[in-house]
Amino acid sequence: MKFESLGLAPELLKAIENCGYREMTPIQEQAMVPARRGQDVLINAQTGTGKTAAFALPILQQIMDKPRTIAAGKVRALILTPTRELAEQLTESISEYAQNMDVAMTAIYGGVNLDGQVTKLRRGLDILIATPGRLLAHTLKNHVDLSEVEVVVLDEADRLLDMGFIEDAERLINQTAKNHQTMLVSATITPALNELAHKILNNPADVRISKANITAETVEHVIYPVSEDRKLDLFMALLEEHNWYQILVFTGTKRQAEHLLERLKKTDVPVALCHGDTRQGQRRRALADFKSAKVQVLISTEVAARGLDIEDLDTVLNYNLPHLPEDYVHRVGRTGRAGKSGQAISFVCPQEARALQRIERLIGESIPRVYRRGFELNEADTIRDTVVHKSKPKPKKKSAGDPPKGPSKSSQSNKSGKSKRKSRKSISSRAGGAKNRKARKKK
Repeated sequence: MKFESLGLAPELLKAIENCGYREMTPIQEQAMVPARRGQDVLINAQTGTGKTAAFALPILQQIMDKPRTIAAGKVRALILTPTRELAEQLTESISEYAQNMDVAMTAIYGGVNLDGQVTKLRRGLDILIATPGRLLAHTLKNHVDLSEVEVVVLDEADRLLDMGFIEDAERLINQTAKNHQTMLVSATITPALNELAHKILNNPADVRISKANITAETVEHVIYPVSEDRKLDLFMALLEEHNWYQILVFTGTKRQAEHLLERLKKTDVPVALCHGDTRQGQRRRALADFKSAKVQVLISTEVAARGLDIEDLDTVLNYNLPHLPEDYVHRVGRTGRAGKSGQAISFVCPQEARALQRIERLIGESIPRVYRRGFELNEADTIRDTVVHKSKPKPKKKSAGDPPKGPSKSSQSNKSGKSKRKSRKSISSRAGGAKNRKARKKK
């Protein structure tokens, strides 16, 4: 379906064309119609499927349909999001959609001076993008009045729950107009999220494009069983072999991230670090350098797992598995976006067997194992096999995009250290490190 069929304003259609969009994605087709009618909407779809446009374009169209002067300190549309990075990413995306409009919009989040944000809030805003804690601090000081908010969006709602921001979010929602529209957006669905939806949504359109909590079909998953103390050596060996064009590496702790950084600095590999203790300016610079391909390896803790949209990112590597299985979905969602292929690699030690089992049950499939020569586990092979057997996908959860022949078979037979999937060859063929980065930048 084309965007023209929605009756969007010419200014929006021109911006959409400039963004390179031709036809709506499935989530946009199903969510934008009820959103344009002012109905509450629950939006659940994989990362990289166009969820931001699905709620942002209806908001912008509503602003054009009902133009009005915004009084000082008032807000028309409120978008709550869990992190600074997501707030900035949303601001960038929505600004592109609104490039032909006169829209007052700003992002408010922690980590920067509170007073510096007051002027922006007091002038009146069409769209306010904010993290709950920082916005609540402003409301307590009467820097902003939410009583005229017409639309509320909870973006990455599951993460808002995980990080304990829902109480703050609900306090903010209670300050908005009684007849406001609410849109709840998430890539994963949990019982707690369903409970939240029942609480804050009124007769919503339930838009779920695919079964809950699965990863994109364009992402190939693979596991390297390895002891914790050999992970660094394995990473260096794989980096030397594949020389990935770019790779985003998630570690479990800041200490592990810094250890990996120190090791890579001893090589000629361009590397950057992004974690919670990194200053905001340094984090922005690291992400900007990675997006512009100045950096080949970006090491991050969970802080960059959501909202990071990098064109043509081929590979994500989990140096450690996340504690929450839903976070695995968001981590690997940084690759395989917009229908493009990607690879998600995970290093798994015996102590992470239970975490792996939870992830495989969540995504509904067993992930193939690759046993790298020289890094074999001495005692955990049996544990590995048991985990695979226990986490075999149920027949009902299979989708048309699942790979032919069960991955559990490949996990048992594939002990040579070489993957049988053709997609790995295509990914490796795009490797080449700095040389390949220069070639891409010339395009």
